Amino acid sequence: MPEIHLGAHTLKSHGVKVARFHMHDWFILLFLVVLEVILNVIEPFHRFVGKDMTDLKYPLKGNTVPFWAVPIIGILLPFAIFIGIYIKRKDVYDLHHAVLGLLYSVLITGVITDAIKDAVGRPRPDFFWRCFPDGKSAFDAIGNVICTGEKSVIKEGHKSFPSGHSSWTFAGLGFLSWYLSGKIRVFDRQGHIAKLCIVFAPLLCASLVAISRVDDYWHHWQDVFAGGLLGIVVSSFCYLQFFPAPHSADGWGPHAYFQVLSESASNSQPSASVVVRTNSLSTLPPESTSYISTTNHQSDDRILLQHDIEIANKH
Repeated sequence: MPEIHLGAHTLKSHGVKVARFHMHDWFILLFLVVLEVILNVIEPFHRFVGKDMTDLKYPLKGNTVPFWAVPIIGILLPFAIFIGIYIKRKDVYDLHHAVLGLLYSVLITGVITDAIKDAVGRPRPDFFWRCFPDGKSAFDAIGNVICTGEKSVIKEGHKSFPSGHSSWTFAGLGFLSWYLSGKIRVFDRQGHIAKLCIVFAPLLCASLVAISRVDDYWHHWQDVFAGGLLGIVVSSFCYLQFFPAPHSADGWGPHAYFQVLSESASNSQPSASVVVRTNSLSTLPPESTSYISTTNHQSDDRILLQHDIEIANKH
């Protein structure tokens, strides 16, 4: 493993460099934001809803977890933890890749979720009261509903599958669970169950958010299950794009950090060998000439070079 230099790569020293290197990734992120807005504006598919609406007559309730709370839970909470770890370790690569990976996890999940919502158009469990707020149903000649409610409420009523609350929170908190498992080295084979509790805490929080969607009659259980599965799968891909697997020896840091250390080590070794080789043998320390004489000039050049570098480092 390369030598660890914590605090050597800060926002001030390397922040601009890292951001410029990933400039195209940030542009793609903005494109995903625009795409997400478009998917929320367009009208979803209006699935046929007949007279048998037994499973669509649940009460029309509010949200236990409001829409505005989802970004706080799934994005801002992980952000706070990322910043806290950066303050302690001063590693801009870790901070940048954690933020970028989290945003990709949430936005890719959001785009997929809303694209499926618009394409499927599954009615919510409370669709009857969205369509007929006065409780008086009406149907056309082929038996499809003729809704009399507000258009925005009806539009939202056709977006049951999959659950956005579930997918977004599992995307954000699932990424956080991956991140924490690497940072606290949960798979260090030491058997500390407390570490597992820390890793599972975000997933429990996401599960409670998902369950609230069924309790509020905004989603069927299949919607919540599919949304949670989608979020956790996307978050796994996004995390492993930037970080090694948590069970890896390098699982505590991003790929880019170790690449920088490897490049620094490879760049420093040739310069050291050049300095040693340009000097004549007479200028080497006594132990160097002793080493050369005892080998009767039969040692391999690579061993001699390694020995010269070690002596040069000592002096």
